[in-house]
Amino acid sequence: MSSPSTVENHQHSESTPPAVTFVCVHNAGRSQMAAGFLRELSAGGLVVYSGGTKPADQLNPVAVEAMAEVGIDIAAQSTNELTADMLQESDAVITMGCGDDCPYYPGKRYEDWPLEDPAGKDLEAVRAIRDDIKARVEGLLASLTS
Repeated sequence: MSSPSTVENHQHSESTPPAVTFVCVHNAGRSQMAAGFLRELSAGGLVVYSGGTKPADQLNPVAVEAMAEVGIDIAAQSTNELTADMLQESDAVITMGCGDDCPYYPGKRYEDWPLEDPAGKDLEAVRAIRDDIKARVEGLLASLTS
């Protein structure tokens, strides 16, 4: 599996796993939690990217803490700028609150998840966002692997 910021020449076929890109504005909370869940739940069976249209300098520490509570360590991840390569290599692109800032590539599966931004929220609020993301990722994984 490639790192979140590295895009290899990925072409999905019967023998290669699907690739998913999670996109939010800052790539510091929602998209990082979603990528963490998909990596964990797919046991490395999917290629996972995440990026932001205006990436922050660091991950949201409350999002990192909320994920650690469920046994997923995203602390070592870094924020990444969304690239055209990420989108071109992906079979599915999941956007979270970036609206018109997110580029569109025809032929890709797009979903927009209307999730609250965890920036500035307390741990209790971020837990609710985390749990919503997990449920959505489980549904996405089921649809990609069925």
